[in-house]
Amino acid sequence: MSRDPLSDQVIGAAIEVHRNLGAGRLEAAYEKCLLHELSLRSLAVQSQVYLPIYYKGLAVEHAFKLDLLIENRLIVELKSCEKLLPIHQSQLLTYLKLTGLKTGLLINFNTALLKNGIRRLVN
Repeated sequence: MSRDPLSDQVIGAAIEVHRNLGAGRLEAAYEKCLLHELSLRSLAVQSQVYLPIYYKGLAVEHAFKLDLLIENRLIVELKSCEKLLPIHQSQLLTYLKLTGLKTGLLINFNTALLKNGIRRLVN
């Protein structure tokens, strides 16, 4: 898999947040701190972005919610759980499919070493 400079920047920011907060915090705390860290790095970030779905002519406006959308091209789904499960990857792949974006990061902050809690997915 080829290197992605934007993913690398986001991973670096997440590592900085984890280095300062450690494991075991609420997901919302990591999200706010990561938002701040990414803004310090001059990245355009949107948080809690709603995605609609369309079902047989019905528009469901707030069907899904992205944790972070960075530079309008990278989706980041944050977790603070015991371990990442296949459903978490499925969730991110669904977001990638619905948005037409190619790359997403799944980051679980509840790990002793953050690199063990990061999954980069490409659709």
